[in-house]
Amino acid sequence: SSEGRLQTIDILNQALGTELVCILRYKNHYFCASGMESPSIAQEFLEHAEQEEDHADRLAERIIQLGGRPDFNPGGLLLRSHTEYGSEFSDSLSLHSMIEEDLLAERIAIEGYREIVLYMGDRDPTTRSLMEDLLADEEEHAADLIRLLTQFSRAA
Repeated sequence: SSEGRLQTIDILNQALGTELVCILRYKNHYFCASGMESPSIAQEFLEHAEQEEDHADRLAERIIQLGGRPDFNPGGLLLRSHTEYGSEFSDSLSLHSMIEEDLLAERIAIEGYREIVLYMGDRDPTTRSLMEDLLADEEEHAADLIRLLTQFSRAA
């Protein structure tokens, strides 16, 4: 139904907003961490940013396939996103805090994407499959971040 299609486009635009906010947060953390003599952690942030950018592209492509318009407008981006950009003091965050902030955002995205997968059910197998792919990547990102936090607590 066209109503279902519009609903799906709306859901995908929210996921797109989530990915765009995550790209910006990871890029911010990448550049801040680069200045903190932490090349390996900075590199992890950059890889995540690049994967989130790939997600955003795939979501935008799906929205176009459904006859919608991907919403890249920065105005209202945080209203569409499932996750926050980060704390207002993120430029003064420690590496540990940056990782925790990213992990929290990944967990929120994972929860949101699980709900979308369930909602799509048999309605739209193509969109469900896309969201399952993205969900698997986000779960991997969360695992990466947990591993980094574990390394930190060992070093402390």
